[in-house]
Amino acid sequence: MARKHVNDAGTAKRDLPSKICVVCGLPFSWRRKWARDWDQVRVCSDRCRAAGKKV
Repeated sequence: MARKHVNDAGTAKRDLPSKICVVCGLPFSWRRKWARDWDQVRVCSDRCRAAGKKV
């Protein structure tokens, strides 16, 4: 029996909001852990945050 993916009944990833990372310039999508502060999220990863172009 195959495991059911937890997001099967949820929103498709292509329908989630996205932004462009201010450090690497690549697009990244909304993540659940950013739900409360999505407006303040500027970088896509810890690596880009550490490399950080100060905004």
